[in-house]
Amino acid sequence: MSELSDVGRSFLLLLLIVSLGACLVKAFWKFEQVRRRRRHAKGWILLIGLFGLMTWPAPGHDLEGRDKNSPLHDWFEHLASGIGRCCSDADGHIVEEADWDTKNGHYRVRVPKAPNSKNTIWVEVPDAAVITAPNRAARTMVWPFYDNVQGLSNDEGDSIVSIRCFMPGSMT
Repeated sequence: MSELSDVGRSFLLLLLIVSLGACLVKAFWKFEQVRRRRRHAKGWILLIGLFGLMTWPAPGHDLEGRDKNSPLHDWFEHLASGIGRCCSDADGHIVEEADWDTKNGHYRVRVPKAPNSKNTIWVEVPDAAVITAPNRAARTMVWPFYDNVQGLSNDEGDSIVSIRCFMPGSMT
């Protein structure tokens, strides 16, 4: 066997270096692909986790007494004014501070002109409709009554609104 010349040895050495370089480049490329996939996987896991937290059902607590298990449910069911029973809290509406006040020694409240209407009107609360018992709900509430069932209406064709019960809150 003949010995390799200096040129041959240099060529083999160069070939070995190029082969090792190509292997290193390929290994680095694979490493980068795995690293990128992991980074993307972490992003997806984070995104899925955030979505899961946003859609996780939150346990609710009925502060208004609408739930039969609420401690205020029975109180609401037996609540009455001088006009009669208020029916239940399901018929009542929570009134914001800006939507009720006193005028000429009587309460008045802003309520919808008709059931499910966006238009509101000020209605004077009859003294007999005011609930004088302590307000356990801690919110101002009103129980409007609409006389549109019998076809009664005012001159403009709107149903006549009366107040069955009114439970004032604090005017602070």
